[in-house]
Amino acid sequence: MSKLIFGCGYLGKRVAARYVAQADTVYAVTRSAARAAELEAAGLLPVVADITRRETLASLPEVETVIVAVGFDRSTGLSIHQTYVAGMENVLAALPTTVTRVIYISSTGVYGQGDGSVVDEDSPTQPTRAGGRACLAAEELLARYLLGRGAVVLRLAGIYGPGRLPRSAQLIDREPLPVDPETYLNLIHVDDAAEAVLAADRLDPAAALRRFCISDGHPILRGDYFAELARQLDTPLPVFEPDAAAAGGEPRRGSGSKRVSNARMLAELDFTLTYPTWREGLAASLAAAG
Repeated sequence: MSKLIFGCGYLGKRVAARYVAQADTVYAVTRSAARAAELEAAGLLPVVADITRRETLASLPEVETVIVAVGFDRSTGLSIHQTYVAGMENVLAALPTTVTRVIYISSTGVYGQGDGSVVDEDSPTQPTRAGGRACLAAEELLARYLLGRGAVVLRLAGIYGPGRLPRSAQLIDREPLPVDPETYLNLIHVDDAAEAVLAADRLDPAAALRRFCISDGHPILRGDYFAELARQLDTPLPVFEPDAAAAGGEPRRGSGSKRVSNARMLAELDFTLTYPTWREGLAASLAAAG
């Protein structure tokens, strides 16, 4: 089987490694020639291109599965809408006819609920931040282009894992955290997120577009989470500044409060969570990071 991955970052590189381990042919798109050498050393076939420049996508390899897992890079000077939405449009316009499935890595940021309510794939999507709005627009674009062609949208909760424990540096430096401790946090370990991608790729490609919330299904109050993180980091308990303003007047990242259900994921995606709650995942991530 052949795969093409846009975005071989924190999640994408783990997905790619799993495909390589099962003897798939894996192409990885990068803007950087230096990064291309790294990808090649990891057993991937690099493609130097840029999703925000359609002309660079003119000769994409003939593959069966395409994964769009592009992160937002502020250093490009482009907006998140230009990266996610215009980038998705460019990718879809350039896809070879061999493609039978597109998997889009979206976000639970498409939900704007702030009252602690439970959300699932059928809940209203009214994002309050630019990232969530861009993800939702990219989802809608994908639905118009590939409905009925096996597309899968994975709305990921907050990804964490070795080397990526949000706000750990602030805890270590004893800085106040600009979050409301009484709001809910939803998480998924990066290794479980990678397994979810492979499970999505095993679904029937003839089915219509499907959406899944990817979470460990154990929402936690931010105050409790950061208190446990501080304990495991052996730092003082966190101090919170929930009224700290976000840049540009936009709602602060993490200011929402919802509890993400993973019932559909558990019922329809064929994989088992290695870290069924954030507690196991947090301990393993800290151990792996030394």
